[in-house]
Amino acid sequence: MRTLVLTAFAGFMGAAAPVMAEDFSDPTWPCVQRKVEELSLGLMWPVALPEGEVEDPALAADIRDLAGTLAVRRLEMDALRQAAEEFTDRWPENTGANLGLAFAQTFKSLNTRRSQIINGIADFSLGQIALAEKIDDMRLEMDTALEADDPDYDRIDALEEKLDWDQVIYSDRQQSITYLCETPQLIEKRLFAIAQMLQDVAKD
Repeated sequence: MRTLVLTAFAGFMGAAAPVMAEDFSDPTWPCVQRKVEELSLGLMWPVALPEGEVEDPALAADIRDLAGTLAVRRLEMDALRQAAEEFTDRWPENTGANLGLAFAQTFKSLNTRRSQIINGIADFSLGQIALAEKIDDMRLEMDTALEADDPDYDRIDALEEKLDWDQVIYSDRQQSITYLCETPQLIEKRLFAIAQMLQDVAKD
C-alpha cells in the first residue's frame, strides 16, 4: 500500500513537476531544493563573537532593536544598511563585535522561522500523501463498483463527485508548493546578504 500511495502521489504531481523532487524516498520533502535542516552561524559570520552578556544595558537594548529590524523580511537591504550605519554612529567602538552580536540574534530569529517553515512543508507533504491515498482508494472503489453485475450508480455518482472535489482540493493546494519550497532558501540567502552587509558596514 505504501508503494501504491507514493505512486499515486507522484502521479498527481505531474502538473507541478518543475518544482517537485524526482526522488520520493523522503515524502516529507517534496521540493527540488536540497533540504538543509540547520544553518550554520559560523559559515555566515566567521569571526568569533564575544562571549557573555553585554554589560552596557543601553548597548544591549540597541543591539536587540537592530536585530529586530534586521529580521524583518519585508524591509529592503538599503533600509537594513541604514539601520546598521545609524547603529555604528551611536556606538563607534567595537563595531564589528557589536554588529556580530546583532547578527547572531537575527540569525536565531530567522533560522527559527525557517525551521518552522521546513516543518510545515513536511506536514503539507504528508497531508497531500494522505489525500492522494484517499483519492486512490476511491478510484479503486469506483472501478470495483463499475465492474459489478448490478452496479450501484447512485454510489458511483457519489464517489465520482467526491473524487472530483478531492482532486480539486489537491490541485489547489499544490499551487502553493513553489512558494513553500522557495521560502527556506530565500531566508538562507537573506541571512548571507545581511551578514555580508554588516561586515561591510563594520569595515567602513
